[in-house]
Amino acid sequence: MATTEIHPELRKAARFIPRKLITPRTLPVIRRLTAFQRARTDDVDVLTLESGIGIRLYRPAATLTTTPALLWIHGGGYVIGSAAQDDLLCRKFVKELGITVAAVDYRLAPEHPYPAPLEDCYTALQWLAELPGVDADRIAIGGASAGGGLCAALALLARDRDGVKPVFQVLVYPMIDDRSVGAHLYNPGHRLWDATSNKFGWTAYLGGADPQVAAPARRTDLAGLPPAWLGVGTLDLFHDEDLAYAERLRAAGVPCQVHVVPGAFHGFDGIAAKADISNAFFYSQCDSLRARFEG
Repeated sequence: MATTEIHPELRKAARFIPRKLITPRTLPVIRRLTAFQRARTDDVDVLTLESGIGIRLYRPAATLTTTPALLWIHGGGYVIGSAAQDDLLCRKFVKELGITVAAVDYRLAPEHPYPAPLEDCYTALQWLAELPGVDADRIAIGGASAGGGLCAALALLARDRDGVKPVFQVLVYPMIDDRSVGAHLYNPGHRLWDATSNKFGWTAYLGGADPQVAAPARRTDLAGLPPAWLGVGTLDLFHDEDLAYAERLRAAGVPCQVHVVPGAFHGFDGIAAKADISNAFFYSQCDSLRARFEG
């Protein structure tokens, strides 16, 4: 990435955001801290499926018909996080689009490496398609960071298994390529996630799996996937791999809208949620989802 200049709306926050958050040493500490995270429970059903997978289910108020739905997959480098961390975001999707949103608590690496987290997401997708009040023909999948990577992998898995057919995928700065490691990727504008963290996250997630199968960016056949929205900042470690994946989707005949945010680092929209660039980022996702659901 050539640019190192942080967007003016993000400069103040960037002073307090670490360049690297997750390492083998910090993982236990961060997990303990995030274990105390609390989210609202009003107007949300906190469920546990028979498989043991947790779901936070958000429904629009006073709807008398079936609605489209979004399966949302949280981020955290495959090693941290929970569905509760995206509570406000899921509520915004419901309010803006009038849809049902299910946020999945998948198992985390390294204790549960590939394919366990992906299979959890697939189980949640099947469950969502059978949920009363949900239009099974209008289900989208989406996620941010590692959640975006799982979303991309889920789109591939759903295609290959010929089961539930998502109609759209929302890839928010997705973590899709295990090869984004090494000192050559250093950029002083990076925040939260750098190449060192990326190596740790991917090592934990892959376990002994073949990256040619487990990493979406390594998959050779992208034909037949649902249309996509992909968004990323120019100061995100994933910028190059994400844009390359978008181009490959298009080359495979998969429509893909790309939203690039100049000077934005990883996770910027959650850190500076009220910034104009963050709002534009979110509403771009909503516009694409709405068009797909209504089309």
